Amino acid sequence: MSNLRIAPLEERHITRVVEIEKASQSCPWSEQSFRNELSQDHGIFIIGEVGTDLIGFAGEWIMIDEAHIITVAVSESYRRQGYAKKLITELLLRAASKGATCATLEVRAGNDAAIKLYEMMGFASTGKRKNYYPDNKEDAVIMWLYNLQTWECP
Repeated sequence: MSNLRIAPLEERHITRVVEIEKASQSCPWSEQSFRNELSQDHGIFIIGEVGTDLIGFAGEWIMIDEAHIITVAVSESYRRQGYAKKLITELLLRAASKGATCATLEVRAGNDAAIKLYEMMGFASTGKRKNYYPDNKEDAVIMWLYNLQTWECP
C-alpha cells in the first residue's frame, strides 16, 4: 500500500474519474459535476494513483464544522486492498485540519462491505433515508463519526 500516491483532483484526472464512477455507481455523477467541484471552495476532492494508474477518488464538502463525504470509488481491480480506507482517511484528516469536528455520509443500505468499512473506521449508523437512491428506491444508511479532531484511524 506504500505505493499509493494521493493528490488533489485536477482537470487532467476527470476522464479517468468518470470511468471509475460509471463502473462503480448505478447513478453516476456526470463529467460536468466533477468539473464543477474543481472550482468550489467548500470541497475537497482527491485521487489515488498506483504508479501511473489512477485507481480511485474521494470527495467531501466542508459545511461549517462538518465534513460530508459525498463520493468514494475505487477501480474494481484495486478493491478490497485497503485503498478506499486510505482515501477516506486522507479526507478525514484534511477535514480535521480545516476545523471539522465530525463527519457524515450516506451509504446504500445494501452495501454491506462499505458499511463494515465505515464502522471499522469509527462511523456509527444513526438513521435511514427512505428511498434515497433514485435508480431503485433503495434506502441510505446515515452514518456519523464524532470527535474528528481527536480521531485516529484504526
